[in-house]
Amino acid sequence: MLEKETHNFEKTVIVGIVTQLQDEDKLNEYLDELEFLTYTAGGEVVKRFTQKMDKPNPKTFVGSGKLEEINYYIKDNEVKTVIFDDELTPAQQKNITRELDCKVLDRTNLILDIFAQRAETSYARTQVELAQCQYLLPRLTGMWTHLERQRGGIGMRGPGETEIETDRRIVRDRIALLKEKIKTIDKQMAIQRSNRGAMVRVALVGYTNVGKSTLMNAVGKSEVFVENKLFATLDTTVRKTVIKNLPFLLSDTVGFIRKLPTQLVESFKSTLDEVREADLLLHVVDISHPDFEDHIESVNQILQDIKSADKPTIMVFNKIDAYSYDKIDETDITIEKTTKNFSLEDWKKTWMSKLGDKNTLFISATEKANFEEFREKVYEAVREIHITRFPYNKFLYPDYKEAIENE
Repeated sequence: MLEKETHNFEKTVIVGIVTQLQDEDKLNEYLDELEFLTYTAGGEVVKRFTQKMDKPNPKTFVGSGKLEEINYYIKDNEVKTVIFDDELTPAQQKNITRELDCKVLDRTNLILDIFAQRAETSYARTQVELAQCQYLLPRLTGMWTHLERQRGGIGMRGPGETEIETDRRIVRDRIALLKEKIKTIDKQMAIQRSNRGAMVRVALVGYTNVGKSTLMNAVGKSEVFVENKLFATLDTTVRKTVIKNLPFLLSDTVGFIRKLPTQLVESFKSTLDEVREADLLLHVVDISHPDFEDHIESVNQILQDIKSADKPTIMVFNKIDAYSYDKIDETDITIEKTTKNFSLEDWKKTWMSKLGDKNTLFISATEKANFEEFREKVYEAVREIHITRFPYNKFLYPDYKEAIENE
């Protein structure tokens, strides 16, 4: 559970189900993440509701008995918001809202709300608004239920249907406008990327809140916003970075997350272009998180989806200063059970060191622990790419004059 300050938080309950495809342990992991998402959005989770079902109820997601239980609880405790862990269909959202008479959100809606809060630049705001409009369009009917005009028939003909159709047309027009705006900005960003020349590009990728921005600040001496909340960074930041006189471009990208809304993947495609066009990926992992293995799998899946899984990659296990012993398999490492005495040699004996095909690092970005090895490994990887691009660079190839003469 999260430790939070108690002021100005919106009282919230969260709901999830155990199905054939999602056991209880996996559900609890997702609900932990949903609680952190809720906290990031400004809410405080006061209760969790779970139910075992073969599949979600097509009308109300959970069963009628569970919905009644939720209804009693929110009325007795003056809870104004109920958040479901999976994306609700427009019909489910409409039916649940009618039954509970409160604000009903799903994971997608919550993530979109956080993105809307976090969007600082015009481009990020445009991307988020497009995703919100695409999410909103099929749900417009449910938003007009208070007019009771949807059913038609005697006494029910009137402005309701006209209002809905007008709103649909407005939203569709807005979506078309936003797509054109994003297309224009994408072209500008593509030109910017091409103007960077042939410099080696390195992209930080990873799950949200793993410390990518902290690492970028430490390596690139930039001032990227950092906060212990999900999606602290939405806009891609690119900085020229130099290690041992070797310049390269380092970019920080938006964090990935499980069950990432498809609308956001589409609208943030330009951010993902930084990953697609990178020469080297630094896959940052929060080793202190109990679900870091799932996080690695989720990031690898998205990299697969955007056709970037085959790029040279260095696995960077971050936050070793926050690691607890109980997360390590006793067969992997033989040291006394404490939380503060792991040496780098101890880390290298674990199964994690084999994940990156020998390109694996263990660091702490905040404490700058093992930064020398980090900088050396990044330098070697960038140098290898740089030499193929600039074979006669005098800094990297001292005998370049001789090489030219021998050709």
